[in-house]
Amino acid sequence: MSDLRRVLRYLSPYKKEATLATILLGFVVVVDLSIPRLVQVIIDDGVAQGDMSVILWTSLLMIGASILSAALSIANTYYSVKASRSFEADLREAIFKQIQTFSFGNLDDLNTGQLLTRLTSDLNMVQLVVTMGLRMFTRAPLMFLGSFGIMFVTNSSLAMVILSLLPVTLVLVMFFIRIVRPLFTRVQERLDFLNQVLQENLSGIRVVKAFVRSDYENTRFEVANTELYDISLKMTQYTSIFFPIVMTLMNLGTVAIIYFGGLQVFAGTTSVGQIMAFTNYLFATMFPVLMVSMMAAHISGASASATRIMEVLDTVPEIEDSPDAIVLDELEGRVAFDNVTFSYRDDGGDPVLCEVSFTAEPGEKVALLGQTGSGKSSLINLIPRFYDASEGRVTVDGVDVREVKMDSLRSQIGISLQETILFSGTIRDNIRYGNPDASDEEVVEAAKTAQAHEFIMTFPEGYDTMVGQRGVNLSGGQKQRVAIARALLVKPKIIILDDSTSAVDVETEAEIENALESLMDDTTCFIVAQRISTVLKADKILVLDNGRIAAEGSHEELMDTSPLYQEIYESQLGDGSAEA
Repeated sequence: MSDLRRVLRYLSPYKKEATLATILLGFVVVVDLSIPRLVQVIIDDGVAQGDMSVILWTSLLMIGASILSAALSIANTYYSVKASRSFEADLREAIFKQIQTFSFGNLDDLNTGQLLTRLTSDLNMVQLVVTMGLRMFTRAPLMFLGSFGIMFVTNSSLAMVILSLLPVTLVLVMFFIRIVRPLFTRVQERLDFLNQVLQENLSGIRVVKAFVRSDYENTRFEVANTELYDISLKMTQYTSIFFPIVMTLMNLGTVAIIYFGGLQVFAGTTSVGQIMAFTNYLFATMFPVLMVSMMAAHISGASASATRIMEVLDTVPEIEDSPDAIVLDELEGRVAFDNVTFSYRDDGGDPVLCEVSFTAEPGEKVALLGQTGSGKSSLINLIPRFYDASEGRVTVDGVDVREVKMDSLRSQIGISLQETILFSGTIRDNIRYGNPDASDEEVVEAAKTAQAHEFIMTFPEGYDTMVGQRGVNLSGGQKQRVAIARALLVKPKIIILDDSTSAVDVETEAEIENALESLMDDTTCFIVAQRISTVLKADKILVLDNGRIAAEGSHEELMDTSPLYQEIYESQLGDGSAEA
């Protein structure tokens, strides 16, 4: 519950609306409590006495009370919905902004499916409780206390009959809450898994179809869906059992009032109107118990959801600016690794980089070569500080990257990541993503350097062509070239190309390399490559093997000194036919 209280702090800016909703609800209760009394007047003073004027005027009062109650309820709904929806929007924005602060390590722990569930289902559960609280939770105790007070004042002996039902009802409510609360948590966990399966399947639907794995994915989704169904059904079954039991208690209370009240009518100590009023007040007393029970079930669910939401909001980004971080001025582009060891795990186990040391001078073209899993991508991820080194340090222009403000560092680094991600919008928007203020001429220049201009102009809309979801209407090579153009447009002093030409042909790759050479003489360039043809002209080649630098030097130097490099070269290019 503490997490739910913390989440509800986001309602604070809307205290005025919440307070108005509560006050209006109080007036609704007062008006509603007057109606059974008016019924009693009609029966005892009107029907029993044969006085039509009493019946007429009291009926008009009841109509007026009903209209007033409806008007007050509408006003309450307006303010309660306004407060709860504003609360929901602020909380959603807070979650989203918190996710934007996450480092790559945080995102490794919280996957996309989990985050989507927290931003949607969990948030909706908490918002629903806020809405219900402003519309029902205040009403329930007021109705309960008001009804009981009126019943005791009117006929204390009949009121005691109703009071005897409450302990049983309260025990049922507590038992129901105790069972249902953990079920809500399990429902959200199953929903997490279902969303994860769905997100993976939709993003990889082409792979599924290419490998004829629809049956497998259907089975996988069916398992996730069945698990969610089973736990949801179990929760619904408990709810469906609980409410009929409470209704049975209400009906027993009605029978008891009619029986004992009838005896009092025969004895002349009470009236038929009072019995009718008592029956109405019974429902006014027990119905809040039902509402509270329903609220309790939802509060249990909201409490579980709030815990999951606070898990996101309480997550401390693994990578943060230090309190005394400095702002980097314009970089020269000197990058040095000083005895760097790096592990993705906090306990330091299974390092993916071990004692890595090298220096890239400003304007140098540094290539990283090695087998899959040798640590190439991990190494370049340390330069913009996506992760922090476990041991040693990474410096830019002699300054440890942990001592500078990340924005000032990353704004001067252009990156084309291994997985090409494009966003919905035009090709122009995607190229401008890192530099929204770039002119059209600068966009075209970057596209030409990345060898993207020619294919872009084949589209009828040119640079205004809309990019489909995840760039579905572009080929792999086209997406990579747009991503390279996006990296170039920030006019970086350091550029990182992580296997970013793997989907283009050798001729286009050579054209991109030539264009980069002529345009970026003063830019330090890191190229992660699988093809050795990509790295032949690099100033420095780092050959990685099991997280260590196995060899370092130019192509000519490595051909003379590194058996591993020679082996890679011979396996890809044969007897030196492409050495030129």
